[in-house]
Amino acid sequence: MLDKMKYLLERSAFGVCSYLGEKLGVATTQVRLYFIYLTFAAMGSPVIFYLFVAFWLNIKQYIKQKRNTIWE
Repeated sequence: MLDKMKYLLERSAFGVCSYLGEKLGVATTQVRLYFIYLTFAAMGSPVIFYLFVAFWLNIKQYIKQKRNTIWE
């Protein structure tokens, strides 16, 4: 049950923390914890950063998909 809920949360959370964890070489859970702490300490302003990165990752994925279909 807990694994299903964790998978659902990770799938619907845009993958920003996973992406940052992979790029920085840090565990994803640590990135999530720091993000939560930072959000409370900064009164929610990191949420804007999170949404910006989620949008950027989505656009990046969309461009890659379009580029692959054009050249094939």
